[in-house]
Amino acid sequence: MEGPPILDRPGGSPLYAAGGAAVWEKEIGLLARVGEDYPRLWIKQIEKYGLDASGIHVLPGSVDLRSFRAYDEELLLSGTNPVGHFARRGLPFPKALLGYQPHEDTSMDLQNIDPAVPRVTDIPESYLEVDVLHICPLNFHTQGRLLAAFKRGSPKTISLDPSLHYMAPALFNQMRVLLDGLTVFMPSEEEVRNLFWGETHDLWEMAERLSALGCEMVVIKRGKQGQLLYHTESKKRWEIPAYASRVADPTGAGDAFCGGFLAGYHKTGDPLIAAAYGNVSASLSMEGSGPFYPIDVLPGLAQARLGALQEMIREV
Repeated sequence: MEGPPILDRPGGSPLYAAGGAAVWEKEIGLLARVGEDYPRLWIKQIEKYGLDASGIHVLPGSVDLRSFRAYDEELLLSGTNPVGHFARRGLPFPKALLGYQPHEDTSMDLQNIDPAVPRVTDIPESYLEVDVLHICPLNFHTQGRLLAAFKRGSPKTISLDPSLHYMAPALFNQMRVLLDGLTVFMPSEEEVRNLFWGETHDLWEMAERLSALGCEMVVIKRGKQGQLLYHTESKKRWEIPAYASRVADPTGAGDAFCGGFLAGYHKTGDPLIAAAYGNVSASLSMEGSGPFYPIDVLPGLAQARLGALQEMIREV
């Protein structure tokens, strides 16, 4: 799921990270663009949970923010051909998808940037004081511009989740623009395999080559296989198994991992504990639907899972 940066703003009250399970000790701000057709109830819900929505810009007219996600029996994701998906299952085509067209790849097209993608000029002045910054998947040039803008404010921790659209071998040499100065780079296994297509099948080699572009850590998200964590300075490598949980809706599990990782790292400064936070956040996210589902889980459940998971992390 592609989305905007998520920011930790100083001076806020304790709250939970959106999409994650770990308690965040500062206020979180969101930077995004939506249309007038975007449900105001959703923005009110964001504010209800204590998130700062002042960075959400409402554009005049309608902005199509829809995306199609379907999972098969093995929970493999498909984002194309919604008509065929419902026809194969003998289900009526939902009205909510009428007129839907998949978003075109504009990752390297400076002349055709999606109007829903946030601009540097959208950033509220107060957001430049952030301690922690996370850039969600966006096109290559937008991520680079947002990083440059926020770095002028010197955030202590910066993470980035790339877009599959630009993770291609021909663009590897340009990746330094995004990775140089990052605290953690968090691609999926599909994304890194696409980037190193035809060169290597070794995920650890991929992580090491990415880390050499200037980031402190690389985390490769592997879905139900968990995560791989590579630390640049020490060259240490760890495998974090996915916490086994009941899967109701895997949508956004990778985003939940990113949020949980940042919360854990901001709280402890320990990358292993941070990875466990992210893993547990993802496990809770998959057990329900919607970004706020993990907030309402039983008290103590996240902490119990965290303790169990830490015993299963393996250095390799």
